[in-house]
Amino acid sequence: MFRRTLIALASATALAGPALADNHMGKDIVDTAVEAGNFTTLATALEAAGLVETLKGDGPFTVFAPTDDAFAALPEGTVEGLLEDTDTLTSILTYHVVPGAVMSSDLSDGMTAETVQGSEVEISIMDGTVMVDGATVTTADIEASNGVIHVIDSVIMPE
Repeated sequence: MFRRTLIALASATALAGPALADNHMGKDIVDTAVEAGNFTTLATALEAAGLVETLKGDGPFTVFAPTDDAFAALPEGTVEGLLEDTDTLTSILTYHVVPGAVMSSDLSDGMTAETVQGSEVEISIMDGTVMVDGATVTTADIEASNGVIHVIDSVIMPE
């Protein structure tokens, strides 16, 4: 009985593994973020700035993605104001994107990375915690078909 259960479990795992991997890697950065459910403000902002198609493109891209809670922590009225000021919104959103797929294993303390916006973000690593311009990476290395997402706990702003 135990042997049959073990064989059935092994077979199911072997068959399900490729299906799960294909399903996950088939989604681009935007679809992966939307499916996660805690990036609705980011998705709305990307749409308002006209960046959805870009981030659905070939890439690869690395996105430091602020959660809905990160946007909610901004001063009252900030998000609404940014949705009306698409130039500033685009600048802020592209500051969260680095060309190429940068995995957490590629990061080192004190390194900088040039963003699509043109400025650089600074990476710091202390006691295993990775920060990008002061925002803490809460979940790293969410792979998508056209890059990678690192979830951050605050919205970072270009200088």
